[in-house]
Amino acid sequence: MKRRELILGSLLLPIASTQLIAGQSDDGVKRLAIQVSDGDTATFTKALNVAANFARGMSNKGEIFEIEIVAFNAGINLLRTDKSPVNDRLKSMSESIPDLTFSACNNTIKGITKKEGKAPPISEYARVVPGGVGRLMVLDDSGFFIVRP
Repeated sequence: MKRRELILGSLLLPIASTQLIAGQSDDGVKRLAIQVSDGDTATFTKALNVAANFARGMSNKGEIFEIEIVAFNAGINLLRTDKSPVNDRLKSMSESIPDLTFSACNNTIKGITKKEGKAPPISEYARVVPGGVGRLMVLDDSGFFIVRP
């Protein structure tokens, strides 16, 4: 049984690899999407570090790049002005990295609004997208490489 699974897996690997490559853009722009879906402050810091390091590396090489950080579920606290421990860093990064976008999940915002009785204050540096997972799927189809620190 294991032999059959190994053979089948080795036959499907090229197909799976082709699908990953098929979604990548060939325009020379390096695209990175960062998923933030848990509320851990360390995750917020890691996500921002990944974005900053990627931007610095691409800039040093003279590469064109785009970065989008997508926050949903408990990760929305990254973008809440009343709860984010990294508000100052969001501001400085938004101002210093022009090709960095922050996206807040509207599904999560609606859930918080229902639970708390009012909409959560979202950073002025973020835009609201219909859904976090849906946004990541769009980004994946647009040639973004998605990571979750």
